[in-house]
Amino acid sequence: MKATAVIHMNFLSDKCAGTVFKALEPEIEKPPTKRYRATLTKEDETLILRIEAEDTVALRASANAYLRWISAINDCLTVLQDACAN
Repeated sequence: MKATAVIHMNFLSDKCAGTVFKALEPEIEKPPTKRYRATLTKEDETLILRIEAEDTVALRASANAYLRWISAINDCLTVLQDACAN
């Protein structure tokens, strides 16, 4: 692997971080391409995403995909929390 990125993401709670972690497990376990490998670890309310790719193009594409998925999951959690609070 030639390109590596490590991304630390802090969430509001351990529960939110756990939900995002569980939602991404299938993608981590079986990535859609062999051009990169990703690992995800959870430490309390922090997720650590490590991506190792064959080149910078694969690194950028995979990082963008994971960050979009995380953003979408987080947005859903926010909407659900707001709906349940009312």
